[in-house]
Amino acid sequence: MGFIRDHKDRREPGGLRWGVEPICVVLSEHGILIAPSTYYEWVDKPVSARDTRDLWLMRQIVRVYDENFQVYGARKVWVQLNRERIVVARCTVERLMRVMGLHGVHRGTVKRTTYPDGSVLPGDLVNRDFEPGAPNQLWVADFTYVSTWSGWVYVAFVIDAYARRILGWRCATAMTADLVVDALDQATWQRARDGHADEFPGLIAHSDHGSQYTSIRYGQRLADAGLTPSTGTVGDSYDNALAETINGLYKTELVKRHGPWKGLDHLEYATAEWVDWYNHRRLYQYCGDIPPVEAENNYYARNTSPHPVGSPN
Repeated sequence: MGFIRDHKDRREPGGLRWGVEPICVVLSEHGILIAPSTYYEWVDKPVSARDTRDLWLMRQIVRVYDENFQVYGARKVWVQLNRERIVVARCTVERLMRVMGLHGVHRGTVKRTTYPDGSVLPGDLVNRDFEPGAPNQLWVADFTYVSTWSGWVYVAFVIDAYARRILGWRCATAMTADLVVDALDQATWQRARDGHADEFPGLIAHSDHGSQYTSIRYGQRLADAGLTPSTGTVGDSYDNALAETINGLYKTELVKRHGPWKGLDHLEYATAEWVDWYNHRRLYQYCGDIPPVEAENNYYARNTSPHPVGSPN
């Protein structure tokens, strides 16, 4: 209604006035069904307390939606508003998001990017159990692909399974061992920075059978860091389901929604922003609708660790 009120007297360069009726026609064509009579009734009606609050809430909903890569659905917008002490019913958020045409994103399928090379491989030490009781018990690793104007870019991730935190990531234009080793190096560096490098003994590093993860260089880096390698069965995405999930979120929330991508530098900068948001501000349902870093901090607070975590990647 406010849009119609603010634009009904606007004129085109040729002098044509927009008017209430033409605006209603255009809005209806875009799924916002409103009749001119509804507008005129609204103009003559005193603004109610509910309408005033709805307008204020709509501004808060749009703010939360925009601050979170425009990927949140009504449930997460509702959770975030209440985290900010804006008390509102979930049904109200759902209603107002419908009015504004806002909706969350949904993940699609994820294509395989890694293939076995016939090497003698480590066994599966995870058995599809991706719910460790503490950080630094299980890391999972995988990489995905992104089409850019200048060619394919590959993005590798290392995730701590406890709170689904991304510890390491790297972008490159080739599927080499360097890609996954660099992501692993960042993960070990991040844990050392957090003050938890002494927790590595017994830590399992799980991946699929891709040649990058079965390379001598990657295996040596795991050994140097004191990590125990683990791999799933050939061609079975369920044996590395957590990594596939993070890949899917990345593709859905960033790659597909905010492309097209010019090349490596363009995607790398955007990935850095997404990882920082994902770790520190994105509400993750598995963690109890709090960000992964907050879930890790809560764990260490309960277990009287003197070292806070949460430095941005």
